[in-house]
This record gives sequence, structure tokens and C-alpha cells, in this order.
Amino acid sequence: MGEVCVKVALRVRPLLPNELIQNHKVCVRIVPDTAQVMVGSDKLFSFDHAFGPTATQDEVYNSCVQPLVETLLQGDNATVFCFGQTGSGKTYTFGGGNLGEEGGIIDRVAKNVFSLLGEKKNSDGVETKVRVTYLELYMEQLHDLLEPHNTDKELFISKNDKGNTVVVGAKHFFVTSAEELLSVVEAGNILRHIKTTGMNEHSSRSHTILTLQVEQGFPNNNPSLKPSCSSKLCLVDLAGSEFARKGNKASRHNESAHINRGLLALGNVIRVLATRAHNNCKSTHIPYRDSKITRLLQDSLGGTAHTLMVACVSPSHHSIAETVGVLQCAAKARHIRNCPTATSTH
Repeated sequence: MGEVCVKVALRVRPLLPNELIQNHKVCVRIVPDTAQVMVGSDKLFSFDHAFGPTATQDEVYNSCVQPLVETLLQGDNATVFCFGQTGSGKTYTFGGGNLGEEGGIIDRVAKNVFSLLGEKKNSDGVETKVRVTYLELYMEQLHDLLEPHNTDKELFISKNDKGNTVVVGAKHFFVTSAEELLSVVEAGNILRHIKTTGMNEHSSRSHTILTLQVEQGFPNNNPSLKPSCSSKLCLVDLAGSEFARKGNKASRHNESAHINRGLLALGNVIRVLATRAHNNCKSTHIPYRDSKITRLLQDSLGGTAHTLMVACVSPSHHSIAETVGVLQCAAKARHIRNCPTATSTH
């Protein structure tokens, strides 16, 4: 397969009840029947998908995430990552906990993956294994959310023999159903660093990386079919940027500083990759090593995965500076080119 560009979906949340009470004004609007967003009266941004405050979880998933799940089962790597200011709706979009209407991307991916794998087994006799890892990057340190009693374990970011980014030492579980997968995620979520800040009562103070590795094979008596392959889907929930002036207590400033440095490094990688694509220059240095989150996303940005960025923003005029920053970064990401390749295990 040739080059494909990173896809970007924009999601604008509704004004929150406390924002309505405080008379916040809406300054971000989706242009009807387009994938464009208007900020104020003079800033226009274009994306691959744009969802307004009334968009449902189903609409977001079916429009831009479900195609990546199908890609995963065809043998290609894929990534979905949420990006935006804290309190912009990332956690709601990613969701968790049930398969109902309010379930987010993780819930729907779990159900979708095992439904499609069941169909493939029934139609083609495909045998599959799904293993999951769940990591947290907090204060620039990697933690394994699947090993609650082993806090001293060291994890290392490396490359495997196929050139894919891996985390050496991460524990994995094999799961056989959506319910098992969501149970693993729920157990991991208990260990996440989530605290109250000046902008969000339940603010994620870390990045999380949930990875599904899907291994597909065929019985030996069916040699005419394709060889077995292995592909991965990374679901990355990035912590939100948060300005100190927004009311953080001093105890949160160090966390915010680490988060913002990592997001700044991510923004720099996106900018350099977009510029390289625009200038058609392959020799440009990409500063992946400036932070661990950019190293973890190396396969997804300028690498071998089909990638979707879900950019979440607040519509409030109080957040306009942060919103414009997110939109500018997201607009650049659309120019990044990846080269997905199917991976055979033989």
C-alpha cells in the first residue's frame, strides 16, 4: 500500500451547565454540511470529519473509527488518539464501562473487533488470538496498568525486528470477548492518575496507551488462503493541556508541566512531519526522542499505521486561545503521510 495521510476528526462538546450559568458564549461552530469549523467570525479550519455538540457516540464511531477496525483485521496497524485541552470531552469520547449509548470508542472497538473476528471465523475458518496491554505515562515514567502490585518494574521503549515500536516488559492478557477486554480496561483504570484541577473535576494526569494485538491464522489444511498475520490497534488517551492561570493548585503544577512538555514535543513532531510532507523532503530530522509519548507514537505519525486524531475542543469563549492552538495543530496533522504495510508472521 502507498502513502496515506493521517485523518483528523474534530469534536466540539456542548457548553457545560456551570458554563451556561456563568454566561459563557459559544465561539466555535461547525459549518453546516461540511467538515469545517469556524472560530469567532474569521478563523476557518478544515478537517476530515467535524462533529458538533449534538453528535452521538455512534456517529463519531461509525464515521471514522470503525473503518480502522476493519483495516486492523485486514492485517494493517492502526491508531486512534484523542487530543485537546483538559475538560474538552476527550474522556467522554474515549469512554468506558458499558456497551450502551453513552459508551465511547473503547467500548465500541471491543464489541466491533470480536464481532468481526467471529464473522471471519465462521466464513473463512480464521483462527485468532487477541492480546491486550495497557500502559500509563505519568510524569514521563511508564507504568503498567495491568500489574498493580509491581510498581518498581522498569519498562523500555524499543523497536522489534520488524521495526515496530514495542514496550519491553509490558504485561499482556489474552482476551476472548468484548466483556473480557472491557474488564481488563476497567481494572487498569482504577490505577490511573485522575485528580481534580482548576478546569476539570476528574482530570487525567497521564497519557494512557491501550494496545490490542490481533494475530490471525488459518488451519494447516487450508493452504490456499493467505498466511497468518499480526496487526495492532493503539488507542491513546492523551492528557489535556492546562494553563497554570486556569486555577491549578501548586501541587498540580509539576504534573501540568510534564504534560505540557510532552504535548509540546508532540506538537513539534507534528509540525516537522507536516512541513516535511509539504516540502517533499525525506531527510528531515524528526524529534521523536524529545519525549516518551512521541516515541510511543512514532509508528502512528510518519510510520506504518493508519492513524486517526480525534481533536476535542470546548466551544466557550473563555477557552478560545487553547481551542485555536488545538485546531492549528490538528490541521497540520492532516498533512502527515504514513506508509501502512500488512505484516505477515511468516
